[in-house]
Amino acid sequence: MKNLTGALLLSFALISSAWAEDTPSSRSAHLPVAPYLLAGAPTFDMTIAQFREKYNAANPDLPLLEYRAIDNRDEKSHLTRAASKISETLYSSSALEQGTGKIKTLQITWLPVPGPEMKAAQQQAMDYMTALLRYFVPGLSAAEGRQKLDTLLSAGKGVRYSAHTEGALRFVVADNGDKGLTFAVEPIKLTLPAP
Repeated sequence: MKNLTGALLLSFALISSAWAEDTPSSRSAHLPVAPYLLAGAPTFDMTIAQFREKYNAANPDLPLLEYRAIDNRDEKSHLTRAASKISETLYSSSALEQGTGKIKTLQITWLPVPGPEMKAAQQQAMDYMTALLRYFVPGLSAAEGRQKLDTLLSAGKGVRYSAHTEGALRFVVADNGDKGLTFAVEPIKLTLPAP
């Protein structure tokens, strides 16, 4: 459980601290807050249990185990953080709205560990990231989903934070090289133009 807690904190740190542009001056300046941490940030209209049930039904070969809440008593955030361990190097995590339990962000984080298993672990990470993307963009075939993921990861390669908005979704990539790669899906608020 200690590794899970560390990986969860890393995945949230990758996304929330990576929001700023990676320039020498911005590294020392205060980094802006990730969108899902802001007051009034939107949620998906489902709880983590509802997501997991539907996701597992659609992806029986890539299951997500139960998400467990992570102790965040020292944090001032009004979010509940939860994580599901997939393997020693792969985790899914989420930030949930307190009270409703609705999802503000869903993340898959891969922690690359050099060695003979690294290529297989990377393939597993890409499979889970593709499955998460396809869950929210259900019209994509497996090949189309992988192609879309590859495009998003390429745009975010070597960048601490890269976001692409599509309709009511934000796809986020946080690439910290050998410290980890996080792919996230978040809802965005849609605004209508004034009449």
